Amino acid sequence: MSLTLDKLIVGAEVATLGVAGDYGLLNNGVVGIADGRIAYVGPPSGQLAAAETIDAAGRLLTPALIDCHTHLVFAGQRIADFERRLQGAGYGEIAKSGGGIKSTVAATRAAAEEDLFALAASRVRWLMASGVATVEIKSGYGLDVETELRMLRVARRLGAELPVTVRTSLLAAHTIPTEYRDDPDGYVDVICNEVIPAAAAAGLADAVDAFAESIAFSPEQVRRVFDAAGAVGLPVRLHADQLSDLGGAALAAQCGALSADHLEHSAADGLRQMAAAGTVAVLIPGAATFLDEEHRPPVAAMRDAGLRVALASDLNPGSAPLGSMQLAMALACTRFGLTPAEALHGATRNAAAALGLADRGEIAIGMRADLALWDVDRAPALAYWFGAPLLSALWIAGSSVTWETPRR
Repeated sequence: MSLTLDKLIVGAEVATLGVAGDYGLLNNGVVGIADGRIAYVGPPSGQLAAAETIDAAGRLLTPALIDCHTHLVFAGQRIADFERRLQGAGYGEIAKSGGGIKSTVAATRAAAEEDLFALAASRVRWLMASGVATVEIKSGYGLDVETELRMLRVARRLGAELPVTVRTSLLAAHTIPTEYRDDPDGYVDVICNEVIPAAAAAGLADAVDAFAESIAFSPEQVRRVFDAAGAVGLPVRLHADQLSDLGGAALAAQCGALSADHLEHSAADGLRQMAAAGTVAVLIPGAATFLDEEHRPPVAAMRDAGLRVALASDLNPGSAPLGSMQLAMALACTRFGLTPAEALHGATRNAAAALGLADRGEIAIGMRADLALWDVDRAPALAYWFGAPLLSALWIAGSSVTWETPRR
């Protein structure tokens, strides 16, 4: 029986990623696309016909990458902070002098929605150039109702006007704004009673996120935020155990979070609780590298617990101005000790799980045809070449897309 397809990619080294920890390689493989979905995966066959045939010429074909943790909607830059830190200034010193996240919040609050969109669109194209077809975008640089919603509207517009899929996370619980410095619980009231209901009513948020840390929100405050999210039917995610073991991994598991992100200081028991709850661990090697942190996440304990481990760029102006998921994969191997196969799974099928998406992240019949063709012939090369421009072609829902960033 013949199969008629829209596109046929032939002669590829196909990394199907159908089994955890394994590339699932198919040599001289063929992938057929119909109606934006994968309709055939296998060896060459005379029973296949397509309107368009693409010869991969032995190059590597993978699922398109997924960046499941970014903060890419913001105004301003933190280059001055970066230079001061290189000269020995500490985070607290920089923050007291008006730098740090306060400067980003001030710039973002002052920015027009159109300007935020233009800035963020360029950053999305950076990620597309590294093979990304799905990106999560957080708010969190507004810390008031108006600006948090403005950031989420920009993120929604990015998904509407660019070919990528955008998933949004409301991160009003990012840090305590200056005006609530002496009343943090009062700010939590605003998040729970005003920001979350408004974002949900407007359909702007796909999830609610929070930062559990001594410099941000306590576990008790996080639970209040997550209870408010549950009341409007939104799933939750958590910035957990980045700077200290505050029990964030266990908290995420107990709250049924889609993911717990960072996890540099997580205890083994919390990781086991995450595995049992189905909570995905999201590692952020870009921030650890940019901040030159010595502490590494307990990857061996994650393996022992059977955790699904995802990767993300964390693209943001303060701790991870990283615009490449391909480079994030390389850093995950060299800094955190992941294997190249673990890194590729982390940037595809496990990242999809962190976003609650079951229709992408591997090459299998019925999955979305989000695919990346690379100018290499071996899968480990994606982590070996440090951010080199290896992307040859990118298909999103079966359509070929361009990722060029307009000149500014």
